[in-house]
Amino acid sequence: MATDITYEGLNVLNADYAGCIDDDMLEQWPSFFTEKCLYKITTVENYRSGMLAGLVYADSQRMLSDRVTALREANVYERQRYRHVIGMPRITGRDDQGVTAETSFLVARIMRGGRTDLFASGKYVDRVTADTAGELKLAQRIVVCDSDSFDTLVAIPF
Repeated sequence: MATDITYEGLNVLNADYAGCIDDDMLEQWPSFFTEKCLYKITTVENYRSGMLAGLVYADSQRMLSDRVTALREANVYERQRYRHVIGMPRITGRDDQGVTAETSFLVARIMRGGRTDLFASGKYVDRVTADTAGELKLAQRIVVCDSDSFDTLVAIPF
């Protein structure tokens, strides 16, 4: 039941999510979301202003899968990988459908030559539900970045 979503469950969801991206298992990334979902990367200014568009926008699991396919087959970008540091979630709401939560994050970007930079900081604004098997899924993940400046293409999901 959605009202049984715990902090421990949210921590496991976030750890598995980050591990999937950090370990370059991007084909599994869409499975963290409900079939109809919202994934958006935006800036804190745009988020506070209520702007709908984002640097990245997808409203279904299929769109997320298409993004992974494009990353693997079509996009040209310097090889890089991420390392996430995820904070503790803060549950901001709860109802029969699930919980809303905010979780701080830092993303370090490691370039092919080994240079490591702090690439992004911000918070996830999530709507989390439980499927019929009790597995937690993201119905919404809005990635709110503290900075509106990125020194390279945002290729890999946050």
